[in-house]
Amino acid sequence: MPAIVLVGAQWGDEGKGKATDLMGSAVDYVVKFNGGNNAGHTIVIDGEKYALHLLPSGILTPTCTPVIGNGVVIDLEVLFHEIDGLEARGVSTAKLLVSANAHIIAPYNRTLDKVTERFLGARKIGTTGRGIGPTYADKMSRNGIRVQDLFDRHILEQKVEAALGFKNQVLTKIYNRRAISADEVVADLLSYADRLAPMVADTSLVLERALDVGANVLLEAGQATLLDVDHGTYPYVTSSSATAGGACTGSGIPPTRVSRVIAILKAYTTRVGEGPFPTELFDDSGEFLRKTGFEYGTTTGRPRRCGWLDTVIGRYANRINGVTDFVVTKLDVLTGLEQVPICVAYDVDGVRHDEMPVNQTDFHHATPIYEVMDGWWEDITTCRSFDDLPANAQAYVLRVEELIGARVSAIGVGPGRDEIIERFPLLD
Repeated sequence: MPAIVLVGAQWGDEGKGKATDLMGSAVDYVVKFNGGNNAGHTIVIDGEKYALHLLPSGILTPTCTPVIGNGVVIDLEVLFHEIDGLEARGVSTAKLLVSANAHIIAPYNRTLDKVTERFLGARKIGTTGRGIGPTYADKMSRNGIRVQDLFDRHILEQKVEAALGFKNQVLTKIYNRRAISADEVVADLLSYADRLAPMVADTSLVLERALDVGANVLLEAGQATLLDVDHGTYPYVTSSSATAGGACTGSGIPPTRVSRVIAILKAYTTRVGEGPFPTELFDDSGEFLRKTGFEYGTTTGRPRRCGWLDTVIGRYANRINGVTDFVVTKLDVLTGLEQVPICVAYDVDGVRHDEMPVNQTDFHHATPIYEVMDGWWEDITTCRSFDDLPANAQAYVLRVEELIGARVSAIGVGPGRDEIIERFPLLD
């Protein structure tokens, strides 16, 4: 059975967990393939809210095997805190698998992330300070710590000492911070080894065998297309590959096994952190979207920057990921607006851009060109088919579909797991 990739089409927080939940028991494996606890999924089941950070959304489906892939960086303290929180609420995490090749966020990575961001001042990136970037930097510098290293104390000690040989120089001589003890780091990491061991596996092999016997495998991105380290709004991006291409490198599944790419597009646009945002609103409309959509970060609690839907970004996400299906979420948040603008292009110094500008400077100075749609007042949270939606809401969705260049297969009309309209099947 081919694999399915699920990505965010904007700057994250689009509702990817809801789309995973929609496929529910039809999915056998859900794989988190990038990022770490710098992003979060919020899922509402029977009125209960679950905020997931490191764990894949499939952890909430009893028939599903959740997998943390090799492309993820793991804060072990956060992982077990999240596991304990779910177990306390009656959610079993016994089926969780963790790649032996996933990298570990060491305590010194968190320290460096925070002090570096403070040192940058006005030039800060807007990271969550959770050590994600420094851990990926260690990975690319070939001095990172992997899950498998926790089971060979000698190798672990060597790697920690080698890493701190340089990092302590940075901490003490540049940032005027105290040096970090290698022994303390090793002891901290080893304290999790026994509990982690039963979860560790060659997850690439597990997934290949699952696909061979016809299982449905969903590859779930953290963050989103515009935060991808290669294809996002660099340098205001995350440190991993959050696009469909990253699903293969972060899971060990070859691209020939992927049949569908589902992209999640919020009915308006939000982002957290620094960086350009052409449709950002600084008026009452922006506050309306923030309050009505409860736009506060799942991981950080920071208020999200809000703006109208940007279909230039939608088309870009379609092209970069090879999207077969879009899921539009939070359409209900737009209820009650007399008019709903859609960004269809940009104006940059008098020149119209229908596609993403080729350079960051032009994107930073882009002024949105809007097309205004009529709004609707009817409550749509009880709608369960496309025909149930008010005519103006239908028109909005159809126009968005036309502008982004791929079909809208599902529409979120409320926060609950049942408050979604499926126009076309997301699973064959």
